[in-house]
Amino acid sequence: MKINYDLQELQVKYKPSKKKLTNAEKIVCSEKAYNYLLKSFNNDTLACQEQFNVLFLNHANYPIGIYKASLGGLSATVVDIKLIIGLALKSLASGIIISHNHPSGNLTPSEHDCLITKKLKEACSYFDIKLLDHIIVTPFNEKFSFADNGRL
Repeated sequence: MKINYDLQELQVKYKPSKKKLTNAEKIVCSEKAYNYLLKSFNNDTLACQEQFNVLFLNHANYPIGIYKASLGGLSATVVDIKLIIGLALKSLASGIIISHNHPSGNLTPSEHDCLITKKLKEACSYFDIKLLDHIIVTPFNEKFSFADNGRL
């Protein structure tokens, strides 16, 4: 019996827009990141479904793009670190800011929030990518920044 060892060809491509992002602001603080990320959340489900979004930044901290990583239930969502790192590498991001909402309005990070932050920060460090912040948003226009609170 002959075994076929042919493998699929893999390609890594990054196709940036040929247009400059004219409305993109440099992300210099958690407030700017929050304002940018808030637009990526679905306001209609902010109070009933957890959403997890990732903002990718270039070396000068200008946004490259946003990835809507997951949509979960009332109290949890799944975060796939491999996908986030893969997209960061593919987009040549130098930094990322992660964000998710707490439908309950509670700003206190959960144990799982802290664990995913720690794991993602470690994974990023292997590829010289900086996890700049983890921002929790609520349906009440409030935020909690891990960076601002010394929790990063």
